[in-house]
Amino acid sequence: MKQGLPIPLAALLAVSLAACSQPAPPVDNAPAVGGEPLASRAVMIGTEGPSLPACSSISRVKAGGTDVYWAPGETRAVKAKVAGGAKVSVCEATDDDAWFGIVFAAPGTDEDMCGVSRSVRNAREYQGPCRWGWIKGGSVQLGA
Repeated sequence: MKQGLPIPLAALLAVSLAACSQPAPPVDNAPAVGGEPLASRAVMIGTEGPSLPACSSISRVKAGGTDVYWAPGETRAVKAKVAGGAKVSVCEATDDDAWFGIVFAAPGTDEDMCGVSRSVRNAREYQGPCRWGWIKGGSVQLGA
């Protein structure tokens, strides 16, 4: 009787070979996380003072759209997706402009209802009624 590889060793070898045939994911492609994100940070409005709008810039998302995340640098769980050409209000940015905190209306909803074009007395977390989140810098055309 001919003796082959033991079953567990053969299975391990097959799995190892199958893994080699898959291309490596891009460096910034973090694995998907089920459930809540590991970090969350609300977008602040009114950071420019009480004499200016709560969010400083109305911008358009670049072609191809963008993912919206729960916090700057937190890419494991996508909170929402915004289509290319959609208007968003940029309310704050990280010090290096790598991330923008945005407020945006749901598709088919009037963006004026978000309430960020008027001033607020003090800087505070945005609490609705529209959606909010963080996008990577460079994914919008500022002031468009």
